Amino acid sequence: MTLEELLALPPTVNVTTAARALGISAHKAYALIKDGTFPVDVLTLGQTAKVPTASLWEVLGVSTQPQR
Repeated sequence: MTLEELLALPPTVNVTTAARALGISAHKAYALIKDGTFPVDVLTLGQTAKVPTASLWEVLGVSTQPQR
């Protein structure tokens, strides 16, 4: 996923999108979530898991601050 794609993400993304940004498979992402070692915050809403984009950016070292 390019920097431009990362910056265009909505406020939360699904696990598949987060996994793609992290360079891992969705299957691996769900396994990491299950054992509590996924490197990004996960919001669980019933059966749905969402990843806050800001947390994803933080783990990836993406800055939304303008460069000087």
